[in-house]
Amino acid sequence: MAGMSPLFRRKPPQTPGAPQPAQSHEHSENHLVTLIRKPGCHLCDDAQLVVEKVCADLGVPWEGKDITQDRQLHDEYWEQIPVVLVDGRQHTFWRVNEERLRKALTEQSK
Repeated sequence: MAGMSPLFRRKPPQTPGAPQPAQSHEHSENHLVTLIRKPGCHLCDDAQLVVEKVCADLGVPWEGKDITQDRQLHDEYWEQIPVVLVDGRQHTFWRVNEERLRKALTEQSK
């Protein structure tokens, strides 16, 4: 259904108190992706594009953290940025693979 028009994927208006329909990305809705980056970093810009796309497709929230504004992040990750965390655990660094990130967010936690 990837080629389906966005018009047909819209959710109908919800009646207050009505049960919510099951999400098609049920395994991804409880995740949080964190992108640790620094200003002026072209790899960070590339990583952010991938994170934004995958998270938007799956309905997963993401946050960006600036390594220059957080001493602990700087000390831990300064040689690896950009770094992507999934649920607080390091997923990848330097380059973000879209399919690998998508898989990490859609596989059921074991």
